[in-house]
Amino acid sequence: MRPPVVVIGAGPAGLTAALQLVKNGESPIVLEADDDVGGISRTVERNGWRFDIGGHRFFTKVTPVEDLWRELLSDDDLMVRPRMSRIFYDGKFYDYPLRASNALGNLGVVESTKCVASYAWARIRRPQDTESFEGWVSSRFGRRLYRTFFKTYTEKVWGVPATELRADWAAQRIKNLSLGRAIVNSLAPRRGQTEVVSLIEEFLYPRLGPGMMWTTCRDAVIEGGGSVVMNAPVTSIEHHGGHATAVVTADGTRYDCSAVISSMPIGHLLGAMTPRPEPYVLAAADGLRHRDFLTVALVVPEDVAFPDNWIYIHSPDVRLGRVQNFGTWSPWMVKPGWTCLGLEYFVNIGDDLWSMSDEQLIEFATAELATIGIVTRDLIGEGHVVRVPRAYPVYDESYADNLVVLRGWLERCAINVQPVGRNGMHRYNNQDHSMLTAMLAVENIVDATDHDLWSVNVDDEYHEQSSAASSTGAPWPATASSSTSLNRSSGRDAPVFSSR
Repeated sequence: MRPPVVVIGAGPAGLTAALQLVKNGESPIVLEADDDVGGISRTVERNGWRFDIGGHRFFTKVTPVEDLWRELLSDDDLMVRPRMSRIFYDGKFYDYPLRASNALGNLGVVESTKCVASYAWARIRRPQDTESFEGWVSSRFGRRLYRTFFKTYTEKVWGVPATELRADWAAQRIKNLSLGRAIVNSLAPRRGQTEVVSLIEEFLYPRLGPGMMWTTCRDAVIEGGGSVVMNAPVTSIEHHGGHATAVVTADGTRYDCSAVISSMPIGHLLGAMTPRPEPYVLAAADGLRHRDFLTVALVVPEDVAFPDNWIYIHSPDVRLGRVQNFGTWSPWMVKPGWTCLGLEYFVNIGDDLWSMSDEQLIEFATAELATIGIVTRDLIGEGHVVRVPRAYPVYDESYADNLVVLRGWLERCAINVQPVGRNGMHRYNNQDHSMLTAMLAVENIVDATDHDLWSVNVDDEYHEQSSAASSTGAPWPATASSSTSLNRSSGRDAPVFSSR
């Protein structure tokens, strides 16, 4: 009997792959290092409060992805929610998407004129450096608007100067938005806006948070004959003759495999290969960096909280990056008369915030929330902390070269291993992009197709727009080279001003 397909990771990509395998008569084994499913799309429950690891919109124009969401959850459980978000900068709130009257009123006529002039100059004389995040965004919005709305927040998120971030990330996330387009959208009617995903006005959301989707998916995998093993971190992937042959977990359990679909960080994947790859390959694996994340959830009275789903905190006076109001995501996440605010911090493992005790972090976050004036200290009740390692793959100066090395090794030495998802591919995929890579990986295994998973979410055509291919109703293009023409954004909103 042929060994099963082993799926590493029980996040959106891993569970999607497992469910698709089950539907094709396979009995996959899913190995999850944590004690819960969903990855960073899980829902945390503490003392009756539910909150996301950030906020996860469910919005896509990839038909098979939305079909799967609706297959897993009923219309009652997959709610349509209104979207509202703003930017907090210099003590003022700015509508996002930008509205001309609001922006003008906050910036003032003089500063607004300077921003438009800076944008016009950037269009006439583009910055010489468009390879860095700073140069790329300045060329699209002008240097003055970049400094006002992009620089501080982006450097909070990534913890490095924006000049050290590659333009690839900005191009992937905000490819179709510029100041000119933002102005057009600010003057146009807002309802029904779906062309640029950052501007959508409604999204789907599970009644009990995104984890509801993935616990339901897990159950469907098990009911279909697959298995999901929790607390099973992978320590070794044995390979021979150009193929992976077995996966071993920390407790020594060995799982023979016919193929591997992996959403574990690709650097860790290569580091677990046995026999070990060459030193230069391991160096490339070690060279991939991640940004870590923590959420401090604070309970406050419903009537003192803001009406937004989330607010970006661009103020340099605090280290806080974003604030979510989970009561506006779903009233089922909170208790009557109260809501839960999720204060998000972008950190590195071992730094001062990561190393604080939960009590210290709750006090720190409480003080920051009061500093910016959103909620006064005396109205804040209980608090909870969740730390998330490796939340964001970093697009630094060496990441692309490192990925070339790792992909080349897999193609030579473990051809039946397919990386999928955000960390699996070290790519800032949204939830639907991660799911799409998993769906295509399963087709490669079951139907012997040759989909190029690495083409997902990198096409020159903006993947969050409609395309001729998508209007045909085909689930996805027949050729891998055009697979991104159906790619649309969903899932976790990107931590940058204009990607929401």
